[in-house]
Amino acid sequence: MNFALSAALIALGLFLGMLALLEAGRRYGARRLAEDPEGAGAGTGAIEGALFALLGLLVAFTFSGGATKFDGRRDLIVQEANAIGTAYLRLDLLPEDARPALRQAFRDYLDARLATYRKLPDLEAAAAEHGRATALQGEIWGKAVIAVNRPGAAGGAPMLLLPALNDMIDITTTRITATDMHPPLVVYGLLFGLALMTSVLAGVGMAGSRHRSWVHMVGFAAALALAIYVIVDLEYPRIGLIQVDAFDAVLDQVRASMT
Repeated sequence: MNFALSAALIALGLFLGMLALLEAGRRYGARRLAEDPEGAGAGTGAIEGALFALLGLLVAFTFSGGATKFDGRRDLIVQEANAIGTAYLRLDLLPEDARPALRQAFRDYLDARLATYRKLPDLEAAAAEHGRATALQGEIWGKAVIAVNRPGAAGGAPMLLLPALNDMIDITTTRITATDMHPPLVVYGLLFGLALMTSVLAGVGMAGSRHRSWVHMVGFAAALALAIYVIVDLEYPRIGLIQVDAFDAVLDQVRASMT
């Protein structure tokens, strides 16, 4: 199933669950008020305040972490574009007859790198493109090591080209690691659990009114469900509604410059 649709269905389920628990909490609170009008709410304020504060902190931290990682992934795309562009330009330090093959290998490599992320969420296809890019890294490195030591190479070719190639290769590992960095599932479980728990408490707090306040009930449930949906979507910016794909244009520009 499409990730965006799955996440939306989970958020909808959370929204409906919170509404149901708000109503259950309201009915429970109404029964307690009927049995003990004076002491029904005694001593509960501190507990409710602590749980709502904990929920707020967890939402804030997970949202901030997701937004930070989202920005970091965009920065890594720019870093990779710069690394590939720099290494490609330094091919001019090699003997002239060694340049065409390496330049073509660079074009193929960048095509594979772009395809790796554009094939998502098809993990098998993305892994195949990543494998192709890794093979091309080895090919480029091997040819470059030979070429920098040939007659006709610029004097500083080994010191300038090989470190640039190393940076180009290293950034791929950094990007893959960044893609796999997510909060543990227990954090999401705690987030969902607290959202449902506080719904019960909010419902109990509304028990003093004879009529349901649908505006407050729907607003509370919708706001939390939407916030949690955005947090999850930020963590998977290649397969959800929030995308980093627009930044691939930087790599496309580098590819277009490889004449």
